[in-house]
Order: sequence, then C-alpha cells, then structure tokens
Amino acid sequence: MKLITCETVVDQLSAYLRHELSLDSLVAWAESAMMDGEFDPTYLPTIRDVVARIGVADVRAFGLTWEDCEQLLSQLGYSAQVSIVIR
Repeated sequence: MKLITCETVVDQLSAYLRHELSLDSLVAWAESAMMDGEFDPTYLPTIRDVVARIGVADVRAFGLTWEDCEQLLSQLGYSAQVSIVIR
C-alpha cells in the first residue's frame, strides 16, 4: 500500500459521495489502511483519526452521514460542495 496522505483519504471519501464506491468498500479500504497503511507523518494524527472513523462507518451506531463527511473533509483541510445539474 502506498503512502496515505490527506489527498488519498479525500479521494476515497469523494468516490463514496459520488456513489462510485460503496460504503462497504470504503470501510474495507479504511480497515486495510489502518492495518497495513503508512500514513503521511506530517498529518499522521489527523489522517489516522479520520481513517479510523471511516473504518467504523458500517456499525449502525456510527454510520456515515453527509454531515459526518463534511466534518471529516474539514479535518483534512477540504470542504464539500454540491452541484445539481439537469440530466
């Protein structure tokens, strides 16, 4: 597994929010990252905390709401924007 940066985590969350990645796949990625990943040492505490939170998103008591995603992205230095377009 390559070095996990803030951008890596944002890419995974973005894919989930665009419905390109299922919740189960996102959680599996996070669990794998926690076990085998090497986090960018510059942002280690933040990345570790965000990935750990994603890793429990499949547990009913935790889940992963839009607000959760906004907060996680904010911790990583990003914000989410919604664009509504005609089909």
